[in-house]
Amino acid sequence: MDAYKPLDRSIKGRTAIITGAASGMGRATAHLFAREGANVAVTDLRQDACDAVVAEIEEAGITTARAHALDVGDADAIKAVVARTAEEFGGIDIVVNNAGFALPVPLGEDGYEDSWDKSLSVMLTSHQRLVSAALPWLRRSDAARIVNVASTEGLGATPRNSAYVAAKHGVIGLTRAMAVEFGKEGITANCICPGPILTGITEAIPDEHKQVYANRRTALRRYGLPEEVANITLSVVLPAASYLTGVAIPVDGGLTIRNA
Repeated sequence: MDAYKPLDRSIKGRTAIITGAASGMGRATAHLFAREGANVAVTDLRQDACDAVVAEIEEAGITTARAHALDVGDADAIKAVVARTAEEFGGIDIVVNNAGFALPVPLGEDGYEDSWDKSLSVMLTSHQRLVSAALPWLRRSDAARIVNVASTEGLGATPRNSAYVAAKHGVIGLTRAMAVEFGKEGITANCICPGPILTGITEAIPDEHKQVYANRRTALRRYGLPEEVANITLSVVLPAASYLTGVAIPVDGGLTIRNA
């Protein structure tokens, strides 16, 4: 019988770029990765918001986070931030495509075309652009990890939200394609599909409405925390997660499995 082979369960010293990291799940992921010893590029639209997250991380005595304003709809800006991050930390091992927003407009109504274009640009096209820009450094890593954040809307659909639904379905398909394309190089690509999570996107929903929805739809009867999603993201970027690729993982409190 072969000897037991211990695998590396640490991201200490590895470098991660996280988009949409100024709030919600992205912020929680930045905090967690930094606390686990990773170098973290905290990126989001506003520099001051990114600076605030880095300041929070530094309050814990951690000095391996950097703040970068990034509009993921801007292809040149993506290339610039990737290059700067690689220069600062000597490489890139992990890409977390998390940036997103909610702009529900029913198909056929005024504003739908704008919602469609922006949804696909920010929540799908930017994913392949960031991975493409980071690919030369990912190929040099011995544990390269790509994580694309989709949604349970990528596994089903909600009325009046088709642009978002289409983008998130596309993220899952793109992730699977990346997994197949880069698998021979040892680069893994996986997808996280959050369900109802307490973030800025859901903040405007009254608490009593949240509870009614959670009771009706989820097995755990509650909304999830950003930190709960971040910990699943951490699990799939570990060096030890080397045989997991091309999967879409629901982090949804049991929403997708509940029939009654």
